[in-house]
Amino acid sequence: MTTYHFIGIKGTGMSALAQILHDSGEKVQGSDIDSRIFTQLALEEKHIPILSFSKDNIQSDYTIIAGNAFPEDHVEIKQARELGCKFYWYHEFLGEWLKQYTSIAVTGAHGKTTTTGLLSHVLESAYPISYLIGDGTGRGHVDSKYFAFEACEYRRHFLSYEPDYAIMTNIDFDHPDYFTSLDDVVDAFQSMSDRVKKGIVACGDDEELQGIHTKVPIIYYGFNETNDFQAKNVVETEQGTEFDVYVRSTYYEHFFIPTFGNHTILNSLAVIAICHYEGIPVEFMKELSSFKGVKRRFTEKTIDSQVIVDDYAHHPKEIAVTIESARKKYPNKEVVAIFQPHTFTRTKTFLQEFADSLNQADKVYLCDIFGSAREQSGQLTIEDLQNLIPESDILDLEHTNVLQEYKDSVLIFMGAGDIQKFQKSYEETLA
Repeated sequence: MTTYHFIGIKGTGMSALAQILHDSGEKVQGSDIDSRIFTQLALEEKHIPILSFSKDNIQSDYTIIAGNAFPEDHVEIKQARELGCKFYWYHEFLGEWLKQYTSIAVTGAHGKTTTTGLLSHVLESAYPISYLIGDGTGRGHVDSKYFAFEACEYRRHFLSYEPDYAIMTNIDFDHPDYFTSLDDVVDAFQSMSDRVKKGIVACGDDEELQGIHTKVPIIYYGFNETNDFQAKNVVETEQGTEFDVYVRSTYYEHFFIPTFGNHTILNSLAVIAICHYEGIPVEFMKELSSFKGVKRRFTEKTIDSQVIVDDYAHHPKEIAVTIESARKKYPNKEVVAIFQPHTFTRTKTFLQEFADSLNQADKVYLCDIFGSAREQSGQLTIEDLQNLIPESDILDLEHTNVLQEYKDSVLIFMGAGDIQKFQKSYEETLA
């Protein structure tokens, strides 16, 4: 029996995949940086060993799964190549693993993690399933009927998959260190649609998705009358959002979700549409009302009179909908955005768009740009963004106590880097 060794096991997809293999009875271990990352808690709870990077971690009879962010000259990848280990990149292995199930890929520029979480929650209420969510959550089951998984478009990695179904939430320009334009992104999604075997569920309110040509049936969802699945009669309450679903202009059912914002309705519609297509009874779809969310997607806590929110938003449109959700849920509170840009190329490409989105908050604090494994520095500083946001301030780790002055406010810590260390520092000042 081989040991599966994960290079970069704390990555969100890698952590989830490691848990799936562990739950399926495989022997699993991995390595990563020593800094504590939120994804490792689930690994520790399952007693999956996490090692520091070292060539000594690699043995010739291991099967190696490497995170997509790591280069060929990484010390462990070099050792694996030299020893002749069976070797996969993350997306390659996942593409092989999912072939044993009825697979549902969830992809899109925004909303795929939450939608995968919603789908997994509903399906799990009906059947034994396996799922891989991009917040680091993974579960395997030996009797799985379905495999729901998040499929990332970066570097066209999702073209390693041939899913039975695909949910496509939207198409937008992102990852400017790889994609050259919106047209380039559209081309990637068109290629992905060609690999789907049974059917596609796509947001019909998204102009780019309307232009996708498919070889399989395509079902559209959204708010517009032209969609196959349409949300109507939306009512926001203190507890969440209610809406009616119409299927091809005929009333189908009334739903409640414990979240706010049009994007959360669209995510729910996607799940309802795929479940309806697969003949899953509506009582299981109604479990949308009991969904507790995924990690780092509007994860909130209340300390005294402040609501503190942790969110993965790292694209201008994600920032805008996160601020919208806060305003709808807490209409009488000020919204304070604490944002850490993620990667220099993304910050440079969307500099004005970031400013426009952040300006929707009542007050903005900016943290230094977070690099990545593939991009450690750039010709840009956080001051370039600050110059576009009137009265914004730079927040450093030693002076997070300035946030205490915003009593009875919503504080949203946003970013895909290590923004959580700023939140932790602030909460320690409160303690």
